[in-house]
Amino acid sequence: MENVIYKFEKILKQLNITKSLDKIAFLDNNKQISYKALEVNALFFATKIIEKTNKNDVVCILMKRGVDMAVMMLACIYANTPYVILDDAQPIDRIIKILNIANPKLIVYDSDNFTKYEQLKDYCNLYINSDMNVESVDKNVVFNRVNQIVSTDPIYILFTSGSTGDPKGTVVSHLNVCSYIEWFITCFKINKKTVFANQTPFYFSMSVSDYYATLLTGATNVIVPKSYFSFPVKLFEMMNEYRVNTIYWVPSVYRLIYQFKLLDYVKPNYLKLALFAGEVMPTKILNDWINHLPNVTFCNLFGPTETTDICTYYKVNRKLDNDKAIPIGNACKGLEVFLIDENNKLITDNSIGELIVKGPFVASGYYNNPTKTKASFIQNPLQDKYPEIVYKTGDLCYYNEYHELMYVSRVDFQIKHLGYRIELGEIETILNANFSVKMGFCIYDKDNDNIICFYDGKITKEELNTYLESKLPYYMIPKYYLKLNDIKLNQNGKIDRNYYQTNFNELLKEE
Repeated sequence: MENVIYKFEKILKQLNITKSLDKIAFLDNNKQISYKALEVNALFFATKIIEKTNKNDVVCILMKRGVDMAVMMLACIYANTPYVILDDAQPIDRIIKILNIANPKLIVYDSDNFTKYEQLKDYCNLYINSDMNVESVDKNVVFNRVNQIVSTDPIYILFTSGSTGDPKGTVVSHLNVCSYIEWFITCFKINKKTVFANQTPFYFSMSVSDYYATLLTGATNVIVPKSYFSFPVKLFEMMNEYRVNTIYWVPSVYRLIYQFKLLDYVKPNYLKLALFAGEVMPTKILNDWINHLPNVTFCNLFGPTETTDICTYYKVNRKLDNDKAIPIGNACKGLEVFLIDENNKLITDNSIGELIVKGPFVASGYYNNPTKTKASFIQNPLQDKYPEIVYKTGDLCYYNEYHELMYVSRVDFQIKHLGYRIELGEIETILNANFSVKMGFCIYDKDNDNIICFYDGKITKEELNTYLESKLPYYMIPKYYLKLNDIKLNQNGKIDRNYYQTNFNELLKEE
């Protein structure tokens, strides 16, 4: 299997043949970098990294999201040192938790994060300042390290919180990335004419798709400032300025534009492909986007960090009712997915079961965490004749009449209430179909056997209760409704369920 650097070098040669090495690879609101400069800068920093590391030593990157971070990630790939992206906006305590697990050989920081690095010296005293001037590069030093790469070497370690809030680092290899990106660029026809508008942080698995697809096709990646997603007029201005034709965003961004009714006044003029993932997209919002942009292809992508990014997908090909969930579709080519019941038996009908993923997108496991690795990366329960590791996602799904997978909820969100087994995601689908609800979700108070509904919208609690009673059986109706002016999101743009699950008692008292 080809490694990422080999594929990237092939792209550089193709660009050189067409005399387009000056083509922009990445840009943000402060700077831009061509493919030629990207290679030179990455090779320089790879040399500096190699001076301080051995093959497969972990390197942490503590930098502001932008062009410089994109360069440093490529430098780590050249150096065959798996990188860990540290969110420079997160508290020091969480960064320290990650450092204690990752045990990095080196930390790379920029001038914006010098003060933060000063607080971390006890955890790693080797560093590179990314502001150093690029000098001449000895390519032999780098390519000696590159020649040591094998397909199973880790390319990055991506830390997520998981349901407990404790960080766990998913180890993703060259094999995983090459296999996944080959599917991604083939399925969505990504090429050197593609212009991405990057929304997701580089420490979030969704960014893997547009970052690596850019490197491996010669596309252009516009790294949009986070602030522009709070002021979407600027967002669309930037997209139109750079002729963005492809987006891959979390649903909360689509929701924001829907709430501002921005598409009534201005359009992303060059958009051809709109992908979304990371959380459930309310169907009413998708339908609004489709109505405004009928010539754009929309696609729902689904998958955990442990499958590199995605394991199933659904290209929207028919009208979907607002109160029906959007399918997550079928397996990406080269993967196999299936559902199992509580007894690890294969589900072949439309019953709900846990999604299992098999194939080359499945990550190696969790870094420095054999217990959690063993619990989630398991022997294929459908055969015991030879070793075969599959990933147990914790996602509950079923097949619809089109034999498309439908996501129901996390295993963590399945509850037993009034003697019935309930998926909270089913309640949330109906809740978010209401046009007076901007955003809503449910949690379960296990101690008191109560379902609690949080929502933001122009509807009273009584009206919302009446609406849900008309759509759901009595045992799925929430006990309490908390109307919020704004729903707290985490750094990835998802609903911060851990916060609400931890603090719901205090929030109820405030009511």
